[in-house]
Amino acid sequence: MAVEMDLVYQGNLHCQATHGPSGNTLVTDAPVDNGGQGSSFSPTDLVATALGACMVTIMGIVAKRDGLAIEGTTVHVAKEMVQQPARRIGTLTVKIAVAGGSKISSEDRLKLERAALTCPVHKSLHPDIQVPIEFHYTD
Repeated sequence: MAVEMDLVYQGNLHCQATHGPSGNTLVTDAPVDNGGQGSSFSPTDLVATALGACMVTIMGIVAKRDGLAIEGTTVHVAKEMVQQPARRIGTLTVKIAVAGGSKISSEDRLKLERAALTCPVHKSLHPDIQVPIEFHYTD
């Protein structure tokens, strides 16, 4: 079953997207270095955001299944663009700070990290995009 999104180009490099199932909306703007105002997420910012959200969501599924408390876990994604051979995402650097680290065994840490690496967004990225990932465990 497909999930549908509808987008409307509003002019001035802005789009409004509507998530079909929920009706929630978001807006995008082109980045400043590409003629926009940078007033909202750019389409490539959404790719970076999707990667971080997907990784921590999959970790959350594993944590819920295995009774691990990782609420408060944070994800920082730094997106770097390249210009050659075409303007595209070059690197998405991901830093995940897993909350409750002292209560998570080395075996469970490995499960969480493997889960993050299997997220569908990560698996959908083109292999030319570099994706260095760091996991840190905090309390």
